[in-house]
Amino acid sequence: MNDFKVALADLNDEAVPDWVSDALAREGIDLVFQHCTTQKELLRLAGDADVVWLKGGSGVITAESLLELPRCGAILRTGSGTDNVPVEEATRLGILVTHTPDAHSDEVSDHAIALLLAVVRQVARQDRGMRAGRWLETDAMPLSQIRRKTLGLVAFGRISRLVAQKMSGFELSSQAYDPYVDTASMTAAGVRPATLNEVLSESDFVSLHCPLTNETHHLIGERELRMMRRGAFLINTSRGQVIDEPALVRALAEGWIAGAGLDTFYAEPTPADNPLLKLDNVVATPHVAGYSAHHSDATWRLSTETVIDLSKGRVPRPTLTTTSGLGCG
Repeated sequence: MNDFKVALADLNDEAVPDWVSDALAREGIDLVFQHCTTQKELLRLAGDADVVWLKGGSGVITAESLLELPRCGAILRTGSGTDNVPVEEATRLGILVTHTPDAHSDEVSDHAIALLLAVVRQVARQDRGMRAGRWLETDAMPLSQIRRKTLGLVAFGRISRLVAQKMSGFELSSQAYDPYVDTASMTAAGVRPATLNEVLSESDFVSLHCPLTNETHHLIGERELRMMRRGAFLINTSRGQVIDEPALVRALAEGWIAGAGLDTFYAEPTPADNPLLKLDNVVATPHVAGYSAHHSDATWRLSTETVIDLSKGRVPRPTLTTTSGLGCG
């Protein structure tokens, strides 16, 4: 038995690769794993663990359960989102919270751009028409040009920066809102620092990249949607609860904005009768932005490296210390 124990309590419907267990064992780390769905299962698995590892988005760790994990010095959440981790309470107890956003940054930025292009060019609607035997040359026309328009980014972390970089070929004017990123960093990336009101009111395309926190819950509501241009598009690859969903339905149905590309929803899986899915100016995907043919290997590798860092007393980056901040995704 090794002295350092890691409990993988949320498997995200994946099997643990043999090489992960082998790599940790070589470093003197015991790995135990079970997909825990209750607090009782979590405490049975991780009660004496030094690190609790969450591979998926389960909310199995609560502020109360932290008090019953006396050896826990760190929580690892594979991926970028940490809304299923009580970060503030963990910080108060001296527990590090870390994640692996680099495992998904390329995929999510690609997907945000794909949603933007698909909704603007009406790709999904044209595809549905073709499959139904209709040749929609006029009633599914593209809704806007893209070149030399304005891109607005809400949060300016890894994914947001990649979106700006990858979209630069369209000669867009890019601006971003993130009060936790210094203006020099934005300017160096070719992005103009802006307020949230400026991003919403001046952008043709608004892409959301903030984590879900108390600060960002319903960050985009009726007031913010009415502030946007009538010809503007909203893209969301962050979390569904960042948007007031009923307000977004009204905005799209009544023409406050031109369209939306959505990978996340308030309830997931979102029900088939969600009004957003009935609108032609919406392109929807089932929270798959972070996936690719290679993402699984990357997530396991970066998570394993993070666990090894923790076992050696090295603080991995990025490590979260509060629930504040927009640009961690």
